[in-house]
Amino acid sequence: MEFLGTTQLASYCGTRKSCLFPDLAPTGTTKDTYQSYYLPGYRYLSSWRPSLLHKVVSVPPGSDKQFNPTGRPPTVLPALRSALRARYSTRDWHQENMVQLKGSEASRCCAGRLNADSMRLIQDKDQLTYQMQEDSRRNLGERISSIDFWRSELTYELECLLKETQALETAKNRLECAADEVQGPLKIALECLYHREKRKGIDLVHDDVEKNLMKEVDVFKDCQEILTKIAQKISQHLGIIRDAQHALEQDISDKNSAHFIDEKCFNLRNTSDSINFYHGVEKADGSVSVPATWAKFSEYNIRCSQHARANSVKLREDAEVGLESTSEEMWNHFISTNLAFNNRIAEVADAKNKLQAQLAKILQEIFQTEDTILLLERSIKAKEYPLKVAQTRLEGRTRRPNIELCRDAPQFQLVTEVYTIDNTLQTLKQRLQEAHDTLQMLILNKSKLEHEISVKANSFFIDKKCMDMRKVFPSTPRLIGYT
Repeated sequence: MEFLGTTQLASYCGTRKSCLFPDLAPTGTTKDTYQSYYLPGYRYLSSWRPSLLHKVVSVPPGSDKQFNPTGRPPTVLPALRSALRARYSTRDWHQENMVQLKGSEASRCCAGRLNADSMRLIQDKDQLTYQMQEDSRRNLGERISSIDFWRSELTYELECLLKETQALETAKNRLECAADEVQGPLKIALECLYHREKRKGIDLVHDDVEKNLMKEVDVFKDCQEILTKIAQKISQHLGIIRDAQHALEQDISDKNSAHFIDEKCFNLRNTSDSINFYHGVEKADGSVSVPATWAKFSEYNIRCSQHARANSVKLREDAEVGLESTSEEMWNHFISTNLAFNNRIAEVADAKNKLQAQLAKILQEIFQTEDTILLLERSIKAKEYPLKVAQTRLEGRTRRPNIELCRDAPQFQLVTEVYTIDNTLQTLKQRLQEAHDTLQMLILNKSKLEHEISVKANSFFIDKKCMDMRKVFPSTPRLIGYT
């Protein structure tokens, strides 16, 4: 007890506040006394904190007087008695240790499970991230393959369209060249009609040559109009082809850009330098198509191009048929017109030759008629002297005297001679007049023949000139557009 009393008289005993522990509140707890500190980013964990402090019974300061009525120092101080009542037992101590060990073991097991779960979670998430990245890379590869496929299809179609465009432009140039080539023969045909208007007289007829020339002019104009219309259709279709070509080129350009971007994304790795955070980019969706509409867009462009190429082929076939038909038709009319010209020239030449032969005969007749007139005049003049002789004889016999004035045989003979010579003179003069009239008629016929011959010569010259002009006619290759 003295030992205990000595302990009680120690300087650290008594009601004085301890320097090591603060005063405990009567109903306070450890949770109220200590404020725990949490690191930022960690969750509030309260299950692991041990309860080391318990409630302590507090004794009022003046309560020790009632236990010491005599004034002796007690063996055990009242404050110490209260402290002894507050102490734990050995069972509590072992139990507390066991609780601490079990709590520590539970915490350790929980931490082990947490660590194991965390490792499995890390592995799963790493595998998921790797798999997602591989899936994205595979999808990008498939997308690049799809872009390559459609780009190759578009490129092939664009090459075919460019070839067709070149062929169509060649056909258009051929049509324009053929239409220009028709202008020359058309001008020659019009000039032939103009020159044939210079024919004179009866030769200004609506003959087969003129009919063929007029028909030839109409055919040339119709052929030129047909070729021009086909060329205009081709020009309009070239605009449609250019639109299809622009759509293909734009689509190919977009495919190239998308291929470059997707290939760049495909080649990105976790160790690439160009990667960075772009927060919120997954929420922004600026897409304007889905794979179905994306493929249909390129398919539509290809179909439009194919349709344009099909129409272009049809137009080229029409142009080829038009060139061949117009060329053949123009050649046929040109040949028939030339044949009509040759026939007409032969007819004019034959008529001219006949007129010239007739003129030669007329000239011969004129010469003979002039000789006849000269002979008739000489004959008439020659009959004047016999008539004078006979009339002089009759006049002389009228002066016979009296009975001698007899109507004898000489008288009858002389009268008959006078009448006969007079009748002869009248007949010769009448014949002379007829000869003069015939000569005038022959001269008139001669002038007419000469005029007709000049007309035929003029017509012959005009037709020959037209034929000389028509010697130059475009060849078949030039008429179908080849230069």
